[in-house]
Amino acid sequence: MGSDGTRTERDSMGPMEVPETAYYGASTQRAVINFPISDLRLKSRMIRALGLIKGGAARANRALGLLDVERAEAIAGAADEVAAGKHDDQFVVDIFQTGSGTSSNMNANEVIANRAAELLGGKRGDRDRVHPNDHVNMGQSSNDVIPTMVHVAALLAIRDVLEPGLERLRKATAAKSEEFWDTIKTGRTHLQDATPIRVGQVFLGFAGQLERAERRVAQARTELSEVALGGTAVGTGLNTHPEFSAHVCRFVSEQGAIDVRETSNHFQAQATLDSVVAASGGLRTVAISLLKIANDLRLLASGPRTGLGELTLPEVQPGSSIMPGKVNPVIAESLIQVAAQVLANDQAIVQSGEWGFFELSTMLPLAGYNVLQSVELLGAASANFSEKCVEGVTVTERGPEMVERGLATVTRLVPLIGYDLAAKIAHDAAASGRTVREVARELTDLTEEQLETGLDPFKMTEPLKTPGV
Repeated sequence: MGSDGTRTERDSMGPMEVPETAYYGASTQRAVINFPISDLRLKSRMIRALGLIKGGAARANRALGLLDVERAEAIAGAADEVAAGKHDDQFVVDIFQTGSGTSSNMNANEVIANRAAELLGGKRGDRDRVHPNDHVNMGQSSNDVIPTMVHVAALLAIRDVLEPGLERLRKATAAKSEEFWDTIKTGRTHLQDATPIRVGQVFLGFAGQLERAERRVAQARTELSEVALGGTAVGTGLNTHPEFSAHVCRFVSEQGAIDVRETSNHFQAQATLDSVVAASGGLRTVAISLLKIANDLRLLASGPRTGLGELTLPEVQPGSSIMPGKVNPVIAESLIQVAAQVLANDQAIVQSGEWGFFELSTMLPLAGYNVLQSVELLGAASANFSEKCVEGVTVTERGPEMVERGLATVTRLVPLIGYDLAAKIAHDAAASGRTVREVARELTDLTEEQLETGLDPFKMTEPLKTPGV
């Protein structure tokens, strides 16, 4: 034991002083010294994924007769503690480390080995009792464990955070679609007035985006379900039992309540990040959808006096430190910032995917951190946006009031009077400040009944079912 609160541990490079209270050992401490880059560490779900993988590995090696029962049970018990989050503070390696994530794999191996040694009545650092490489890492390589960790962590977050968040938001927009179905407003294209639309149809569009977002997330889940475990160093499966990965995948699937299966082609699984890049592409599209919805709501609620003011968003906090009474669309702005972060993450993941050389991708920690952050941010922000914004949205009278003054309402008269005369009515109405109805009375022979029917805004929200108006 060192005099300064440390103990001496060893790895293949020799002795290293580590904190006396640490469960990690020499390899981890070297990484702490080598990578003093940021305050970013493995996220809790990444640690949980490592715990599940290592726990499954110990059980698989025991079942296959490769690891004695007593040692396997101790390793499994220690790994279960890691999966339960009991040792998160022991995962101290910076995200910006070796591109394979070897330092984080060894961090897990050492924590589990030292804790297993304690469970067997030994002490930390007793490599003869439980060895981090020979026993905890048996049948594995960082090159297949870390990509598997990335997939498992993202799958856990999709199940726990993203899918529930998107589902809640979809249901909220669908409910608002029904609530606002009989409220009319002016549609807009190119930020200019267009034909009328039901507010319920606007929200139906939002709900449709979210329904498709859920499908994209399901596709991302499918991409991530195929894992690299079993390929060891370069995809050949050197030093692992051919049934090892299937055993571990079953355990991880059962314990994590996710679908994990061994890849059918280990060489692609370790040489590329294609599955993560594809999943991130789906998340990017979800982010764009959410960005659109958040922006539309804050613009429709702009004002309250000088903006569009067709919607009212829930007031959740004062909006200004200098302007009394000002309330801002802060929940929408929060979601918009999340979308921007997800787009930035996706760019880093794309570059990580480009960094696969020969038999290994070498930006695994960064890609894993970013895809997991994207999943967690999108899920949390979607749920928050639903709870604190969408579910409390109300309509004002501004939308219906402005429909009569809209110029594009003349569109439905085109089958009766032709495009050119309809365009002249619109131009004259715009120049004079009068309504389409008022100008049409002067320039056409349409009866009041025809005008009433033709300029009914609700009829303009449906396809034309019969010839004429």
